[in-house]
Amino acid sequence: MRLGRNLATGSETYFLSWRSSDDPSPGEYSFHLDPTGYPQILLKRGASAVVFRVGPWIWGVGFSGAGNPRADPTYKLTFVMDENEVTYREDPVDKSVVSRFTISPNGVAQRWTWVDRRQEWVVYMNMPGDICDTYGLCGPYGICQIGNSPSCGCLDRFVPRDWESWVGADWSSGCVRRNNLSCEGDVFLKYSSVKLPDATYSWSNMSMTLDECRGECLRNCNCTAYTQLDVSKGSGCLVWYEDLVDIRSFSPDGQDIYIRMASSESRNINGSRDTDSELPLFDLSVISKATNNFSLNNKLGEGGFGPVFKGVLEEGQEIAVKRLSKDSMQGRDEFENEVIFIAKLQHRNLVRLLGCCIEGDENMLIYEYMSNKSLDVILFDPNKSTSLNWETRFSIINGIARGLLYLHQDSRLRIIHRDLKASNVLLDSEMNPKISDFGMARSFGGNETQAKTRRVVGTYGYMAPEYAVDGLFSVKSDVFSFGVLVLEIVSGKRNRGFSHNDSNLNLLGHAWTLYKEGRSIDLLDTTVGDSFHSAEVTRSIHVGLLCVQQNVEDRPNMSSVVLMLGNEGVFAQAKQPGFFTERDVLAARSSTSTNAPNSTNDVTITMLAGR
Repeated sequence: MRLGRNLATGSETYFLSWRSSDDPSPGEYSFHLDPTGYPQILLKRGASAVVFRVGPWIWGVGFSGAGNPRADPTYKLTFVMDENEVTYREDPVDKSVVSRFTISPNGVAQRWTWVDRRQEWVVYMNMPGDICDTYGLCGPYGICQIGNSPSCGCLDRFVPRDWESWVGADWSSGCVRRNNLSCEGDVFLKYSSVKLPDATYSWSNMSMTLDECRGECLRNCNCTAYTQLDVSKGSGCLVWYEDLVDIRSFSPDGQDIYIRMASSESRNINGSRDTDSELPLFDLSVISKATNNFSLNNKLGEGGFGPVFKGVLEEGQEIAVKRLSKDSMQGRDEFENEVIFIAKLQHRNLVRLLGCCIEGDENMLIYEYMSNKSLDVILFDPNKSTSLNWETRFSIINGIARGLLYLHQDSRLRIIHRDLKASNVLLDSEMNPKISDFGMARSFGGNETQAKTRRVVGTYGYMAPEYAVDGLFSVKSDVFSFGVLVLEIVSGKRNRGFSHNDSNLNLLGHAWTLYKEGRSIDLLDTTVGDSFHSAEVTRSIHVGLLCVQQNVEDRPNMSSVVLMLGNEGVFAQAKQPGFFTERDVLAARSSTSTNAPNSTNDVTITMLAGR
């Protein structure tokens, strides 16, 4: 049997039923390999009415919903999908086997095998084979289970759209999520052992990992689900963009699918969260004891996520515990992001997540403890900043740069932090910097370089102009934040609230003015004293100004930044910074929170206070 389409000529090979058993003229039913969206086999009545479907094709398995072909040695299955053709064929492994494939006049696809001993054709397979093979029987987000009565039910965490019709055995309207989606706060729940839904409205990429596939789906609010396309290689991505139709339980030969859900649905039956991570789980009793029952004396600070406590485990290891506030929706979203991203990242300049505690209403993240707390605590304190000599400051700048380069380029996930600032850089006992707080982070997949959001999150003074005003973010948004941070580390001054000689310039504007006048060295914090390398100082300022340039395209990427920081040479001239006066920042703040005529994007701003 062979099905498929020549993409160059448009010719198609398919099966067509007879009008009746004794009339070979074309009948109502046809059997196709349909490449629309992603290839699947469709049995149609007339031109468009789908009666039965198997698929999509999963590499290493076969067509989803067609059983396990590896358990049947009789036929060899061959699937080809390239720029020239999309074809599928079944060939007997034993050449002595004689078989034929037919579509009956009443719409049943049948494979027949000749049994020589009985001298007759015997039905080897029927499609559809049972009531659950009826296309779309249970409607969107419904699932058919052949052993149940009735056969149709809703997927877990879904409810019937029309209860009255549902009770009357009319399942065509299907099911809906019991909690509405919110796009940026959504999560994905794993549903296993199912026949994958109709892939007509889908998109695929064979090179993506499952993590990248999740990121691709998460970034698009229209994406409803995703799955892995090649289980043999652990790669490939298929995402859906419409309601999920024609799902059935298919144990043990079904596939896994990750369906978009509201963040409030991210608890499973046992009260723990469904994640793909392999984070160690800590008992609540252990964390409670470590923090002296969350004593106020152990409290390190508090943010949008909730309070942070210092703790000491029984073996003596010091930890930092972020405890999700029960009424913090921002914190709930951050919790998901932290678990998803940090658990899969390993770099000496990123804070290390040791595990989590999920028990009852408690949701906590456990990190390695940073004895010197966050950079802002020391940098902006006139007394404490004296401990930051130039060698330490330059080391911190380089460490942050390497950590950011890892996020943008070298990690398993390509991650944009979106909230890089002094309070989100932690310092260990040796003053090594660790980038922290990934609650606002987003991952990019494939060749994606930019995204847009209607909910701008971050901290004024660090946000790039295109992000604060238009909601556009990319790796260059992080580069801008890094540039601000470099100038703050050099000067010991905050960008926001900076003042000098009654000028309305902020720190960026002041640094740029000194740079143009050839006096960049005057930006250096006086608490550093006389022990510094002037070439390193001016090079750091130059790199910082290159990073905060107004035009996105003018800013270097982090690989160039790391090279420039480590090498003396002739760099490009820095151009005007973005937001170089305090008035620019206030104007942007106004344009993003009002209906001003020149506003291109109606967004809201989440202001985050430093710990």
